[in-house]
Amino acid sequence: MLTVAERIQAQFGKPVKMITVDIANGYLDRLIDVCASLREARPDAILVAGNVVNPEGVYELVHKGHVDVVKVGIGSGAACTTRLKTGVGYPQFSAVSECAEAAASYGAHIISDGGAVFPGDLAKAFGANSSFVMLGSMLAGHDESPGDLIVDEKTGVSYKEYYGMSSKKANEKYAGGLKSYRAAEGKVVHIPLKGPLIDTVLDIEGGLRSSCTYVNARSLEDFANKCIFIEVQSQYN
Repeated sequence: MLTVAERIQAQFGKPVKMITVDIANGYLDRLIDVCASLREARPDAILVAGNVVNPEGVYELVHKGHVDVVKVGIGSGAACTTRLKTGVGYPQFSAVSECAEAAASYGAHIISDGGAVFPGDLAKAFGANSSFVMLGSMLAGHDESPGDLIVDEKTGVSYKEYYGMSSKKANEKYAGGLKSYRAAEGKVVHIPLKGPLIDTVLDIEGGLRSSCTYVNARSLEDFANKCIFIEVQSQYN
C-alpha cells in the first residue's frame, strides 16, 4: 500500500510546493503521524494541517507533525452543524487569538477557518494575529463560484448552492454516501446570486484598508500590533 506522500507524488508527478491535510478533528494521533511522514518525504514543502482550536493542538501539529501552518476553527463555518450535532466547538475569535500567540512562539502561522461573514470579521482575525483567513460563504454565490444556478420559479430569484464538506450531500458526492455510524455535520444552503466576485473582493479590501486607518497601521503586518480588543457584554447598534 502506498503512503500518503507516495500517493501525492503519483498523482502530481512532481514535488508539490504546498500540501494541506484537512480533517475535521485535528487532534487525532493519525494526523500527527501523516504530517510527520509528509515532512520526512517533502522537507521543502509548505505543510498545512488542521483543524484545532487551542494552543495544545497547535503545539502537537508544529512540534510533532512538523507543520508550518495550522488551520484553526471547529464549528464556526456558515454551513457547519458540528456544534448542533456534537456539542463540540470553540468561539472563533478566542481560538484565533490563543492559537496565533502559540504559533508565533513556535515560528509557525495559523489560518482562521470559519466565522467570516463581513469584512470586519477578517479585520478581527488579522488583528488577532492570524496570518491567513479562509473564506467559504463569503465567496460563494457569485457568478464565478462553482455550482449550478437555481432559479426560484415563483419569485424569479437566482441562487447558487453552497454546502459543508461534512454534509450528507458532500458525503454522497465524494465518499460514496453517508456512513451509518456517523451523522452529517454540515448543511446545504442556497445563497442568492451576488453577481461578479470582484465586487465582494473590493468590498473586503476596502474594509481592511479602512480598518488599518482606524488603528493607524500602514500594513497588515503592522495591523495586529496596533489592535486592542475589549470584551463587550451587550452591544446595541
